[in-house]
Amino acid sequence: MCPGSFDPVTNGHVDVINRAAALYDELVVAVLVNPGKAGFFPVEERMELLREAVAHLPNVRVDSFQGLLVDYCGAHDIPVIVKGLRAVSDFEYELQMAQMNRELAAIETLFVPTAPQVGHLSSSLVKQIATFGGDVSRLVPKVVDDRLRERAAQDPS
Repeated sequence: MCPGSFDPVTNGHVDVINRAAALYDELVVAVLVNPGKAGFFPVEERMELLREAVAHLPNVRVDSFQGLLVDYCGAHDIPVIVKGLRAVSDFEYELQMAQMNRELAAIETLFVPTAPQVGHLSSSLVKQIATFGGDVSRLVPKVVDDRLRERAAQDPS
């Protein structure tokens, strides 16, 4: 299981997904549904963008979940959560989550350090750059870049 908001999916996400997919027979990439937070892209659109971005990986399935990640994993017999790490600050937070997930449901967490060429990427930065008309084509899959450009063209501001 590779969970996240993926709002939008970046080349950093795709890097981690590619590497995790090579380790497991099946990898579920799941979009967190947070009813209290409006995303840049709706959940269904994020799932569609993810499916297109990982279409080259036959063992990857895209889904969504709401609530506790460990409950989703338990309901789907998923024993491992895969998390990408960009920096030490990611590790501190993710270690605490991994320990709690282990405590709650005996689910292991595999940390995958991002490749150096994508370690600086975050969905937040990509959205900010795209919102101001910046070129993010090297930072996201083509389908995401196209969708961001469409969004920018529709925005009257």
